[in-house]
Amino acid sequence: MIGSGLIEEAMALYPQKQLSALQTVGYRELFDWIDGLMSKERAIELIKTNTRHYAKRQMTWFKNQSNLKWFHHPFNIDEILRYCVSFTHYAAK
Repeated sequence: MIGSGLIEEAMALYPQKQLSALQTVGYRELFDWIDGLMSKERAIELIKTNTRHYAKRQMTWFKNQSNLKWFHHPFNIDEILRYCVSFTHYAAK
């Protein structure tokens, strides 16, 4: 994230930091750094920690969704299409 320009992006978006779409992992921590509330190193450390926590919550949510079908990489397009067609036929009944 940092190496892909997140800091520059956050600085450009800083004037709109109150928008709910910017209250996410990465922006929140960098806005606090820009505001002088923490060091850049601490902001980056928190981004890493909060990203891991967010990913863990996502995986927990996905594990509890019984109606999801996982397709593993490399994707088999034929398998995905068969599933979609069978699902749409099932849903139409």
